[in-house]
Amino acid sequence: MSGDMLFRGPSDLHTHSRVSDGTESPSQLVREAAASGLGAVALTDHDSTAGWHEAAGEAQKQNITFIPGMEFSTRVGYKSVHLLAYLFDPTSAELVAETARIRESRLKRAESIVRRIGADYALDWDDVLAQTTPGATVGRPHIADALVARGHVPTRSDAFTGILHPRNGYYMPHYAPDPLRAVSLVRSAGGVPVIAHPATRGRDAMVDEESLRKLVDAGLFGLELEHRENTADGKVRLRELADTFGLVLTGSSDYHGAGKPNRLGENTTPDGVVQAIIDEGTGSQPVYPVASDEKLSG
Repeated sequence: MSGDMLFRGPSDLHTHSRVSDGTESPSQLVREAAASGLGAVALTDHDSTAGWHEAAGEAQKQNITFIPGMEFSTRVGYKSVHLLAYLFDPTSAELVAETARIRESRLKRAESIVRRIGADYALDWDDVLAQTTPGATVGRPHIADALVARGHVPTRSDAFTGILHPRNGYYMPHYAPDPLRAVSLVRSAGGVPVIAHPATRGRDAMVDEESLRKLVDAGLFGLELEHRENTADGKVRLRELADTFGLVLTGSSDYHGAGKPNRLGENTTPDGVVQAIIDEGTGSQPVYPVASDEKLSG
């Protein structure tokens, strides 16, 4: 581990902007991170790196560290498994192709869901597009926002517990690779993979130990422990698994702006773990604050 840390905490390693399903631009998100007292923030939009440049520029203005990241969609059967990927090469041909395939599948899935809902509620594709920004990874949160705008539900959360809940028959899966392939792609691109919120359904619904061992062998680096949706018993199991496999444990907010109640910095990652991730990543680099003497000389 590096002797001198170039960043300062606290660090929030899981946030979303309008590039995916957050409600703020990358620069707005970074300004909120600084105002919240964070010293470092990672932007981890779903299957996209499109917000990196804007976020990095604002981070330097705000004098905080920006850590490039992404939340990579993966799937085991019908179960969605999200992988946080840090400091990978955003030009990696295989990774670019795979995330483009996921985004295209998300788009087609969203169109199909809207057609299904539109048969029962006043909702069309233009309503959904009105909730997005150009180039955004379109997904169910944008449909939820369109349902709110149409007055069918009061909040995005109500949309997910109501109309968009799988029990109502509108749900459809989208393409996503197996977690093992995703970990391998991230590692091949010089990145650092961490499983996002793996205990939201409790310890009995987590990735089993044999599957986790395969992911560790492929290069899995950590587990997101401190997340508001991980259950108490699940966290106990995550600590056990981290000890067994030598994995780091992170903490994050999963901030989406007004899209979720999660607040920036409500969970953070210890400085030593952040530095370990930085030391491990080789595909891209954090963007550190410009030192005072550099500002003066510039």
